[in-house]
This record gives sequence, C-alpha cells and structure tokens, in this order.
Amino acid sequence: MTTTDDYATYIASLPRVLAGAAVLYRDAAGRVLLVEPNYREGWALPGGTIESDSGESPRAAARRESAEEIGLDLPLGRLLAVDWTLGAGRPPLVAYLFDGGVLDGEQLASIRLQEEELLSWRLVEPAELTAHLLGSLGLRTLEAYRVLESGEGTVELENGRRPLTP
Repeated sequence: MTTTDDYATYIASLPRVLAGAAVLYRDAAGRVLLVEPNYREGWALPGGTIESDSGESPRAAARRESAEEIGLDLPLGRLLAVDWTLGAGRPPLVAYLFDGGVLDGEQLASIRLQEEELLSWRLVEPAELTAHLLGSLGLRTLEAYRVLESGEGTVELENGRRPLTP
C-alpha cells in the first residue's frame, strides 16, 4: 500500500459532519422571511446543504440555495452565526447563517418558490421565531437576529445556544 492509499484510508475512516448554510432576510418592519418545506415539519430559512464535494463554500451554498428556493440571487452580508448541532439519527451539523439584508416590496413580490421543496413563505415577527422554527434552528435564528440588532460580531452557538465560557 502506498502513502497515498494510507492517506485515503485514513480520510475515509474519519467521522462525518454535515454542513448547511442559510440566509436571514428581513422586511422593513424587521420581520423575518420563513419558508415552509414540504418534506418535514415546521418552517425554515432559505438555505440547505453545502455541496462540499464540489468545493462549495458556506457563503456560496447559502446564495445558491436562496436562488433555487425563493428565486432571490442577492449578494449576502456578513456571517451572523455558526452553530454546532447534534441531532438524533444523523451526524453532527455545522450550520452557517448569513445576513441577507432588508428586502423591499419589489423583492418580496418577486419571490418564486421552488415547488419541489416548498409550500409557502411568510414574514414572522422576531418574537414568534421559536414558535415557527423547531429546535436549534429557532434558537439560532433568534440569536442571529439579536446579533443584527446589537451590532455584535458573529456568534458561536452549540445547539442554538451560546456555549458557557469559563
């Protein structure tokens, strides 16, 4: 066996981590844009899986998924949150959440849903986020919204919460 084979075997033996990226869009009133998937319970943010096999970055994935899911292909703002989440029946997930900015009336009117994956979209008040977004997604989105409001830098999360620091 060659060194290349040894390295490939080593890489194949490493644990797997999923990676996803989403976008937090708001309207002028500060409401958050949510989408309703047809393949699972609850609501979501525009976003999805990072295609790491092709070398896609989290930012590129968030923009691609937004364009595919709701027809908005807009430059993204800063990274708001990175969340390490554990879930039953799947490997750990690292979730990146980017600022999509404030959408005007024309942009909201131009939203076109990817019918293969989405049923509808809506704007939700920040106080209602955790009622619509299940589990760590709701907590992550609320923390990201707080980062936007406060001007704080990117927040590190574990299962949607800020980790305790010594």
